[in-house]
Amino acid sequence: MFSVMEIMTEAFFVWGQTGYAILKAAELEGLEMNWGPIDRYAKSLIKEAGHHIRHSFFTGIEVSAKSSENDLVTNIDKEIEQFFIRRIRQNFPDHRVMGEEGFGDTVETLEGVVWFLDPIDGTMNFIHQKRNFAISLGIYLDGVGVLGYVYDVMAGDLYSAEKGEGAYLNDIRLLPLKETAVEESVIGVNASWVAPNRYAEHEPMIELVNRCRGTRSYGSAALELTHVAAGRIDAYLSMRLSPWDVAGGMVIANEVGAVATTMDGSALSLLGQETFVVANPGLHRQLLGEFIRLKK
Repeated sequence: MFSVMEIMTEAFFVWGQTGYAILKAAELEGLEMNWGPIDRYAKSLIKEAGHHIRHSFFTGIEVSAKSSENDLVTNIDKEIEQFFIRRIRQNFPDHRVMGEEGFGDTVETLEGVVWFLDPIDGTMNFIHQKRNFAISLGIYLDGVGVLGYVYDVMAGDLYSAEKGEGAYLNDIRLLPLKETAVEESVIGVNASWVAPNRYAEHEPMIELVNRCRGTRSYGSAALELTHVAAGRIDAYLSMRLSPWDVAGGMVIANEVGAVATTMDGSALSLLGQETFVVANPGLHRQLLGEFIRLKK
């Protein structure tokens, strides 16, 4: 199944053992962790997983439903998640993995190092469009995002960030976000949240749609976060997202000055499904203050 990956097993093992050894040495000496080897290792895994996903279009994709007929999963989602988990457990046995397809660990606290993985964020796009989907990966230490990655597989664009070191699109550093008011902002929002729903009052959302410059919906939370980080849209909001949807993109967005919280302004727990809003600071305050009314 992973023929290219199996050929490179020894190289990946060396990367992983190097990163693991450095981490353990830092822990023993009480020094700040050296995340460089893990960063390079994670990027190599992402690129190889992307190669496998692209190759899958020439083989067979098996589609099934999870919680509903519109909650789709494929054999490729499962294979990619298993690939990541196998490598992470081999080379970083002290780390835990929370993955969308359930092959990782049961994560009830954020102590230690946790990898948040969505092997294909935007599975419906993957199936129907064969584009507009991404690999999303966030690596957190004691609940703090340290490394974040979103790989637009078909475009070949890797968004990445290390806490305190800026965010990048491939090798180009992303610029800090500019403040925008609602009237000059493009908002990422799914049309279903503007209709009556069980999470938030829809009338203020209709007002938001009428007052903003425009709306967009891309079908992948991870890509929406990169669009905010790159300044293509000014905010993104959703009523129901899981930790693996946003963990990687949040690290990236934070590095360009974005604020990401639940819709009541709280920090995300990253332990279950939550509401979500991300934007530049001024717009974030305006959205929470004027347009978001959560139902009791």
